[in-house]
Amino acid sequence: MASNKRVKGLIVSRPIYYGNIATPITGKKPANPDHTHRWTVMVKGLNNEDLSYYIRKVVFKLHETYPNPLRSIEQPPFELTETGWGEFEIMIKIHFQPITSEKPVTLYHHLRLHPFEDDLQGQPWPKDKPVLSLLYDELVFNEPTEAFREVLVKNNAMQPNLPTKKPASKDPSTPEFSEQLEKEELERLDNAQKEVNAEIIRLKQRMAALDNE
Repeated sequence: MASNKRVKGLIVSRPIYYGNIATPITGKKPANPDHTHRWTVMVKGLNNEDLSYYIRKVVFKLHETYPNPLRSIEQPPFELTETGWGEFEIMIKIHFQPITSEKPVTLYHHLRLHPFEDDLQGQPWPKDKPVLSLLYDELVFNEPTEAFREVLVKNNAMQPNLPTKKPASKDPSTPEFSEQLEKEELERLDNAQKEVNAEIIRLKQRMAALDNE
């Protein structure tokens, strides 16, 4: 039987994403007529991985104006759906299964209901298009217990397992976190940095020319 002895030198990380998806309310009005959006806040595993083998529950702390603002979700999917009109910070507390012997982890997420002015293609945001605010993160377990390591091994979870390709799913709540997306994002940042550097050089040359006049 595995013990609670820590495995020296072992570090294991598990990928998750958390955040919210929001859509404007159309048709039948909610109980509170002032509410303009329906939103879902969540903690999920990549590729819809079942996280319950190491996560026991997730507690979401909503704005104090909501009835029972401390909401505990004790089985997957670890998500909560509500309606509202305003954006606010949500505290997300992840509690792990007892066999892990790990302390809870607290995350914070700013609920986003409204899109930026345009979408990624520079087009006006369609009124019925969901607004996503999802973040990738990794839960890092430093020197897990032998018992927890057995659970991780059993669930093929000793490696982060970030997908190499973008997922084929068109579900708007399924983010495209992958090594491919990471590479593309790094390339976009690199190109943007090159453009900024080029603009700085042009401005310096212009200033030098003006000084020489």
